[in-house]
Amino acid sequence: MKIRYLKSRNIMTLILSAMILLALACSKQKPKLDENAYRQEIENYRSKRIKNLTSDDGWLTLVGLYWLQEGENKFGSDPHNVVVLPQGKSPAVAGSFFLENGNVRVEAKPDSGVTSEGKPVTTLALKTDENAGKPTVLHLGSLSFYVIKRGDQFGIRVKDSDNPPRKQFAGIQYFPTDTRWRIEARFEPYNPQKKIPITNVLGQTSDEVSPGAIVFEMNGNTYRLDPILEEGSDELFIIFADQTSARETYGAGRFLYAAKPGADNRLILDFNKAYNPPCAFTPYATCPLPPQQNRLPVRVEAGEKKYEGLGHHEVS
Repeated sequence: MKIRYLKSRNIMTLILSAMILLALACSKQKPKLDENAYRQEIENYRSKRIKNLTSDDGWLTLVGLYWLQEGENKFGSDPHNVVVLPQGKSPAVAGSFFLENGNVRVEAKPDSGVTSEGKPVTTLALKTDENAGKPTVLHLGSLSFYVIKRGDQFGIRVKDSDNPPRKQFAGIQYFPTDTRWRIEARFEPYNPQKKIPITNVLGQTSDEVSPGAIVFEMNGNTYRLDPILEEGSDELFIIFADQTSARETYGAGRFLYAAKPGADNRLILDFNKAYNPPCAFTPYATCPLPPQQNRLPVRVEAGEKKYEGLGHHEVS
């Protein structure tokens, strides 16, 4: 009788232990994704993206990019100037940019109407976009312009808030939002961090810091991407191309950001947030191109499709 009791107690103990283990396993399962909330997240992301793209100084406002020569570079509406501003928006010669030993300053004519931070400009040393992405911006009516630096070249980027491509923006087409493209990936750190060469549309190459590889599985296959760590950013920047590039999507690839991994080296790679580079909307951008290892041999049917709006052009 005692033996039977002990056996029963052992069985109950085993059952109880199994139930506890099952409960623990269930508690560690990831919460199911709320698809409605997720779709709303993607809609909000896209709305913010469109708002930035069509803003007063968004990429759709670009009307020119002019590379400076050493010494004096006149600017204004006269087509003989080095920096040619749109007709009817500027005096024939509004002033000059001076490039001297890697420094740029502007000298504007007193009656030119050129301002910076709301104040009239006559002479001013200019910061480039290398200054934490905050160059000195000059204004003239609906125009704004500032210095960019690419390699050892200095250029003047010109924007016009009245630019027709902004006013006639045709919207962006997307692949259907699909949760299978919201992928849990693992992060494999590079110790030490390595530098990877990134070439832009101008043919210039620079070495950018990649802190590690993003590794993910899709349809039974494993893929890897090398992200870039931008200075001051808390996200990883990914430049990639895939088998839809130059077909349904922009020929020169697309961009994507992902939050840095947690302590477990896991992160979310959400291709539904993949977006077109500025070069898809304007010929005056200087976009980086995907490195060879980021050209995926698979169709990524997620995110933004090719832009077919006013002034569309293709870079491959």
